[in-house]
Amino acid sequence: MFRLLCYLWPLPVTLVGVAAAVLARASGGEMRHVEGVLEAAGGWPSWVLRRGFPLSGPVAAVTLGHVVLGVSPAALAATRSHEREHVRQFERWGVLLLFLYPAASLLAWVRGGHPYRDNWFECAARAAARKSGEA
Repeated sequence: MFRLLCYLWPLPVTLVGVAAAVLARASGGEMRHVEGVLEAAGGWPSWVLRRGFPLSGPVAAVTLGHVVLGVSPAALAATRSHEREHVRQFERWGVLLLFLYPAASLLAWVRGGHPYRDNWFECAARAAARKSGEA
């Protein structure tokens, strides 16, 4: 029952991720299911990730609920522990993470830090990656 709730709580965000994964597949990318998470690499999302975001710049992967979009299969493998921490964050916070993540960025910036590197959610994901030997 608890596992089902972990999938239902972030479901609205996961559905957006599924739509992006389908677009990835339709635009030449690939999709696969890995350990309860849908991973999509290449295609249109790869172009977006390589162009980057205002605070982070280009990224190798991004998590939307139980979906991880990556620039390539190699990028997905290289960032798996980091992105799985973000999946756990979505399981914990659900759609609220869409508000909490930017709030954490704002808090980091107000404290004199970098809005992306010092974001609590990113720090936790980097710590998970280090613990697994990923980074």
